[in-house]
Amino acid sequence: MAASYRNEHVIVGPHRVVTDWLGQRVTAVLMAAFAIVVLVRLLMPGEFGYARWVGIFSAPWMKALTCLAGLALLWHAWMGVRDILMDYVKPNGMRQLLQAASTAWLLGCVGWLVWVLWRL
Repeated sequence: MAASYRNEHVIVGPHRVVTDWLGQRVTAVLMAAFAIVVLVRLLMPGEFGYARWVGIFSAPWMKALTCLAGLALLWHAWMGVRDILMDYVKPNGMRQLLQAASTAWLLGCVGWLVWVLWRL
């Protein structure tokens, strides 16, 4: 009898599923908390315009919180895109190319966020 060999690498295991599930929830809570902080700051009395936006995001603690929310968004989006690509893109080379492109794009977005925030 000939042995049957499959050239497949199992990526998914129970440990990754639980950590991904938890990571999605933690990052979602961080982003929701950030949205609430921004909403509260926007609802404070005053004229709405560019100067107000600069005032909201000029405090160092708000810059740090925004960077944390940006990193949470990066991680949340990366996990979601990775899972979608793993489920629906079957050719391994194409999936890896799309994952690399989406990772580069997300890192570029966070880099741009940090650059914009810290030059205010």
